[in-house]
Amino acid sequence: MLDSTDTRLLSALQKDAHLTAHQLGEMLNLSPSQAGRRRQRLEAEGYITGYAARLDPLKLGLQVQGFIQVHLGTHGPEQSESFARMVNTRPEITSAWTMTGEADYLLHVYCDDLSALNRLLHQVILPHPAVARVHSQIVMDQLKRDAPLPT
Repeated sequence: MLDSTDTRLLSALQKDAHLTAHQLGEMLNLSPSQAGRRRQRLEAEGYITGYAARLDPLKLGLQVQGFIQVHLGTHGPEQSESFARMVNTRPEITSAWTMTGEADYLLHVYCDDLSALNRLLHQVILPHPAVARVHSQIVMDQLKRDAPLPT
């Protein structure tokens, strides 16, 4: 179980993963050693699954961001596993979800340009034997960046 100090610690780390035990202790009215132990416990218990830098896609030359809804033609464990393996090999696909509703999967992608998105769709995703059709949407502007989880 998380107490209010744990949730405040998690919230602070989502905003700035570089916070030191000393800084966390000041924010939470704990000693640096207590704050450090709490962080280690939350890591060990799997509440904190890792730390990563957020990169600017435009500075990396990734001009096109999109979402691709994928509809499978056939459904079964083999098709799902094969599609998941393909998704995991493609760096352009930054996240993927299985969905309820009309589409089976929703893919979030970043590509250098429209030609790269076209190649991903027509040379990788559509030729996959389990895929029946796709529906792609290009992001025009992102109103809100991936935000911290509510704690």
